Amino acid sequence: MPLDHSEAPVLEALAAYHERDELGFTPPGHKQARGADPEVRKVLGDAVFCGDVLASGGLDDRRTRNRILERAEELMADAVHADHTFFSTCGSSLSVKAAMLTVAAPHEKLLVSRDAHKSVVAGLILCGIEPVWIDPQWDPVRHLAHPPSPEAYDKAFAAHPDARGALVTSPTPYGAAADLSALAEVCHRRSRPLIVDEAWGAHLPFHPGLPSWAMDAGADICVTSIHKMGSGLEQGSVFHLQGDLVDPDALALRADLLGTTSPSVLLYAGIDGWRRQMALHGERLMDHALEVAATARESIEAIDGMHVNDSADFCGPGAAAGFDPLPVVIDLSGLGISGYRAADWLREHHHIDLHLFDHRRVSAQITHADDATTVARLLDALRSLADHREEPAGGKRVQVPTPADLRMEQAVLPRDAFFARTDDVPLAEAEGRIAAEMMTPYPPGIPVVLPGERLTEPVLTYLRTGVEAGMNVPDATDSGLDTVRVMHEDA
Repeated sequence: MPLDHSEAPVLEALAAYHERDELGFTPPGHKQARGADPEVRKVLGDAVFCGDVLASGGLDDRRTRNRILERAEELMADAVHADHTFFSTCGSSLSVKAAMLTVAAPHEKLLVSRDAHKSVVAGLILCGIEPVWIDPQWDPVRHLAHPPSPEAYDKAFAAHPDARGALVTSPTPYGAAADLSALAEVCHRRSRPLIVDEAWGAHLPFHPGLPSWAMDAGADICVTSIHKMGSGLEQGSVFHLQGDLVDPDALALRADLLGTTSPSVLLYAGIDGWRRQMALHGERLMDHALEVAATARESIEAIDGMHVNDSADFCGPGAAAGFDPLPVVIDLSGLGISGYRAADWLREHHHIDLHLFDHRRVSAQITHADDATTVARLLDALRSLADHREEPAGGKRVQVPTPADLRMEQAVLPRDAFFARTDDVPLAEAEGRIAAEMMTPYPPGIPVVLPGERLTEPVLTYLRTGVEAGMNVPDATDSGLDTVRVMHEDA
């Protein structure tokens, strides 16, 4: 019997909770906003607190006999053609760790694309999995990484037949997508599962003009952030499962091990409502988003000194297999401005916050929430930037290494290096030492340095000049990179 996507079990149960006038002598302690600080209530509004109830013993009974969350997850799975779906209120950072722990055990191998998000590296550290790094496809002209090719994974499996599975990031924060169908075939030929970190692809299932999404392409597990390209709240994430290569009960156990025992009903409600919105209206909403993005792209391309990257820039042999046009990636090389300085200038002078930025680009993320008004404001700000290019121009130049120089030797497993005895040494003395921390330009959150990698001069110079130019490396022990945390030499 077809499921009814006009239903929203979590939202409906929350409404019923208030209609029944439930009185809780339980957490949360603000008791439906009554105890919240008045100044906080002025800023947040009471609706936030009224939606903040216990998941069991509040939204549902203490034994969850109404299956409210289960029904919401079943509807989500049906909407995106998955066999099982799990909600997470700890972001895709938790979801991807749960997937990794299910596919590979401590000391087992997992093929991982080296452009993975720092949450993947955190998963390696926590569970002691041995990564077999798969190099991305590098664009040496634009200094940009695209997802690795299926052939690269095929060769890695041949060299490491004991690897338990593979993980790839697609699409990247820049909108470049992997050939997931071919990659799934590489894995399934060996009866190995494919995990796709599709945090930036929540919208992909809902429009045929977008890159194929992971479940339709044959992936086994897919992790998606509802808050990035969807309309859920921050930290709202789902992970989907299909096929028989991964045990759904094992995946649920791993998620339970990592997750909170106090999940946010607010986040559940946001996920549930977004699924209903997209199941009923998704293609129309994505039509609108694509039209808005096309208008923005054409108009920005006409601004002197700016180039909007498109499929011709990102796709083809040795590059990405697909392209999502909603991240509007703008190359500022023609203006002589770094993305860091441009982003700061736009925020200061026009109160525009951009999605990501690097040594030569900025990106404006378009979703179904944008329209002619928001795009017009963006265009006004970008034209002003071009007219005032001399203000953010200059500054330190980032010395970007070649792809070969950017890759370092994984001398020690990430877990072993992270938990080893350490020294903090001046950056100038760190060459040749083994890193004991991640160093991750944020956004987009892809580590340049991993624990266990042997530091090289080109990478250290890149990070030093990057920080001087405005790069943010928040996870380093010393975010200014005057010192670097390395393994003690006797460790």
